[in-house]
Amino acid sequence: MSQTIELCKISEVDEGSAKRVEAHGLSLAVFNLNGAFYVMDDACSHGPGSLSEGYIQGDNIECDFHNGMFNIKTGEVVEPPCLIPQKVYKVTVKDEAVFIET
Repeated sequence: MSQTIELCKISEVDEGSAKRVEAHGLSLAVFNLNGAFYVMDDACSHGPGSLSEGYIQGDNIECDFHNGMFNIKTGEVVEPPCLIPQKVYKVTVKDEAVFIET
């Protein structure tokens, strides 16, 4: 059964940036791309990099550890050395807050 989890207020994530959020045992990266919010696992699938500390380039996030890149919207690998896609979550925004379903 799915669970809805509040992660943060939309005002906490500036446009074009990311925020790391710890919630319900998950480490997540919350992204604000042109006012739309996306969430994926924060830990890079390739190594110990934190994607919330990476470099946003359009719809992609470049891991600051090995420079692999993922699509923020889909979690798909865009650039190696990463090979495993990132888990992304269904996001809803309600009452000025960002929620995911797990």
